[in-house]
Amino acid sequence: MNIAVLVNLRARKGTEGMGGLVRDLLPRARVALTRSLEEAREWVDQLRHDPPSLLLAGGGDGTITGLLNELRSQGVALPAIGVLPLGTGNAWARVTGAPRPHVALKQIAAYGERLPPLRPFSLVRVEGRVAPFAGTGWDAEMIQDFKNQLASAGPLKKAQSGLRGYLGAMFTRTVPRHLFGEGNPNVSVYNLGASALTIDATGAVRPVPNGGTGQLLYQGPAGVAGAATTPEWGFGFKAFPFAQAVPHRLSVRVYGAGVMEATRNMFRLWRGEHPMPRMHDFFVERLRMDFDREVPFQMGGDVLGMRRSLEFDLAEENVQLVDWRRLGRLVAV
Repeated sequence: MNIAVLVNLRARKGTEGMGGLVRDLLPRARVALTRSLEEAREWVDQLRHDPPSLLLAGGGDGTITGLLNELRSQGVALPAIGVLPLGTGNAWARVTGAPRPHVALKQIAAYGERLPPLRPFSLVRVEGRVAPFAGTGWDAEMIQDFKNQLASAGPLKKAQSGLRGYLGAMFTRTVPRHLFGEGNPNVSVYNLGASALTIDATGAVRPVPNGGTGQLLYQGPAGVAGAATTPEWGFGFKAFPFAQAVPHRLSVRVYGAGVMEATRNMFRLWRGEHPMPRMHDFFVERLRMDFDREVPFQMGGDVLGMRRSLEFDLAEENVQLVDWRRLGRLVAV
């Protein structure tokens, strides 16, 4: 089997030693240890002439999202992808049941010259880029606050990484800024595709009344507003618990509560409990969000700047991810 492996050395657990382990366990694999997007881009360019059937990607959600978009932009057909959890949030790794990286590599080696079990995932598309999730509001701010905190942590950087650092950034930076700031922006959400669906208090999928093409689905405050095709943001946070409830649709959520209410309900939100006051769920093919001021925007865990208006739609292509849970039942390592 034609295997390629990328290890992002800037990911939280990306190391030269991981590259050595890959070479030991998968001696025929093409391996790249990268420190920048430019290095990853050059490696993808080399893959164009002999595309892999399986690409193992070691990093976080930003690594995987960036790699997907580089493959698309260079016209490389998307191979099967196995996510190795070397990053911070590791949303796709958690959803697919990825074990620790050294175990994952041993499982691939033990399975032999065959593609491992795969699981298809749709993709959110915004501004020509794709990702498993994309959103505006507190999530984007928390990601940026977390990265800023790491950048200023100095010798304490290791202690500030992971979930502890993420929560620390949220409570010391994001939440105080909103408590003493101007509050949530307002958003108008328009359906641009087939008639929208929603989910009722019992968990049943229902049509949205007057939810046809061009209709206003929601207008009001938005602490967080985004779309996803996977349930998690990372760290086990089930931000989109119904992401795969309706095939061939984006799961869209708008949370209209203020920061104090959101903080009180943090653990309910983390578990993806339903129903939640001021949580609005839609299933759509395409929609537009117009905000009354600029808001921070992130895709796949990477903050891309400020936006006043965004269009989300379902990408034509799917990505096939290694189903690590199924693979783990098939091989013993």
